Amino acid sequence: MTRRISWTLLGVLVFAQICYPLTTGDTRAGLTVATVVLGWLLSVGHALLSRGPRVAAALVAVATGGGFAIEAIGVATGVPFGSYDYSGELGPKLAGVPLIIPLAWTWMAWPAWLAAVRLTGGRAATAGGLAATAGGSGSTAGRSGSTARRWVGRIALATVGLAAWDLFLDPQMVAEGYWVWRNATPALPGLAGIPVSNYLGWLLFAVLMMSALRPLAGPTVKRTDKRDHPMFALYLWTYFSSILAHAVFLDLPASALWGAAGMVVTAVPLAVTLLRARRAGDTHRDDHQPARPGVDATR
Repeated sequence: MTRRISWTLLGVLVFAQICYPLTTGDTRAGLTVATVVLGWLLSVGHALLSRGPRVAAALVAVATGGGFAIEAIGVATGVPFGSYDYSGELGPKLAGVPLIIPLAWTWMAWPAWLAAVRLTGGRAATAGGLAATAGGSGSTAGRSGSTARRWVGRIALATVGLAAWDLFLDPQMVAEGYWVWRNATPALPGLAGIPVSNYLGWLLFAVLMMSALRPLAGPTVKRTDKRDHPMFALYLWTYFSSILAHAVFLDLPASALWGAAGMVVTAVPLAVTLLRARRAGDTHRDDHQPARPGVDATR
């Protein structure tokens, strides 16, 4: 059920994003709003169905609530992103922040977290793996050190996995006029109109968000399994489709390069890990196929 609903929502989201470069003006703005709402429903719905209300509530509190708070502070003070204003094209505002903006933080925070968990040894263990672990004789101190390193690495990878998305997002939204920066210097080469402080602000808030998510959500967010495949697909789709869209359809070649370089830290290792796991699973199934009389006997 979890996977079926998630795959369905992901399919609708992908369709909406494919339509984005084919539209203009108010239609494109409305499609942007609809896409963000779909992304929020997909991530929060997946968290609820796969791990329960505590995880979904933690995600909403940290990413949606926290996202609104940091955006309201940013609009009012210029900290931590820089000084900027939102246009009126993204719908109703509260404290100068369009209500869909915190939903966007949530949309990508969850798949970025799950991708980081998957890449830092958070795959659900098999019965054999559990038995091997139980029979180990490593010291408590060694296990504690390994756990600490894994936690730090997981937070760092999730932070970069989320913050790097803005190398695609901000140039695209600024080009559409959905928000404007009052002081856009210094800027990254090729990304005029957006200050470097914006990306540093994303890193700061992302690390705070990811650090808070695990203790608030509980132990079920420390592992991934096959129910999380739609979220992995969402992350990889966002990466590869954004490169294509910026380079070919949106005439934003610089952000295509910057975004590709930023998200590659998480996206490519994730894709490789999933492909290897799939091949290993296919090999395992082949090794355990029952012999077929008259066929396998001749091999």
